[in-house]
Amino acid sequence: MFDTHCHLNFKAFDGKVEEVVERARKAGVNYFVVPGTDVETSKKAIEIAEKFNGIYAAVGIHPHHVFGSARQFLSHESLTPLNEIKKIEELLTNKKVVAVGEVGLDKHIYKKTKYQDYKVYPEFIEGQKEFLKAQIELAVKYKKSLILHNRQTKTDLLKIIVEPAVAKALAGKAVFHCCEPDIELLEFAKRHKIYIGVDGDVTYWKEKQNFVKKIPLEQLVLETDSPFLSPKPLRSETNEPKNLDLIASFIAKQVNITKDKLIKITKENSKKLFQIDLKT
Repeated sequence: MFDTHCHLNFKAFDGKVEEVVERARKAGVNYFVVPGTDVETSKKAIEIAEKFNGIYAAVGIHPHHVFGSARQFLSHESLTPLNEIKKIEELLTNKKVVAVGEVGLDKHIYKKTKYQDYKVYPEFIEGQKEFLKAQIELAVKYKKSLILHNRQTKTDLLKIIVEPAVAKALAGKAVFHCCEPDIELLEFAKRHKIYIGVDGDVTYWKEKQNFVKKIPLEQLVLETDSPFLSPKPLRSETNEPKNLDLIASFIAKQVNITKDKLIKITKENSKKLFQIDLKT
């Protein structure tokens, strides 16, 4: 199996990565993509990927972490997000980096955050858009795949990625990570050859269970989003890539195919999405 999105670079796995990977492999999960959410976690994703066969990294700045620089950026003390973006660009030359991500837009009010006085305000969203556009440019420039985060920002996100040059460059090389169960997003994904990532929340969210039945199998990829979104019956536990087996079993029943067939299809989709040859 291929876990296309797991944050082995997060604090929840400090000092535990080796045992977490071992448990995953015993459960049949042999391939992983570890996305960064800022410069430091992007570097850590690469460090992890370099230590293990079958593990790849993505590098990028999550929209949540634009908050730390949004005021400076939009007060024109710095007219472009060059410092952070330049650091991300430097990481893209590493051979284990297969994607730019996790990047996107997010209007959610987070209750748990390291940022004081966190709130969503217009300048913050504008900053997110600028960071997203800059990182899309990097994906295009370096011919990398793109992991897209979207939370309560569908209209703004689609306006950015529908641009003809962007859509053409990303066709078959982008994924809606933890995709919201939204038919407009799905139809957009179908038209523009964007993959749909499905996580453990499908095991307890009825709307997502109905949604997954509508996803073309050739556009479906599996994720855990570890350490988040643990599937039933493990919702009180820290999520791990090993739980991809539970997710795959559940989805296979929803779409009425065998688990083995689902695993084969989604593994092949994941290879295409990230442009990798799993023989190497």
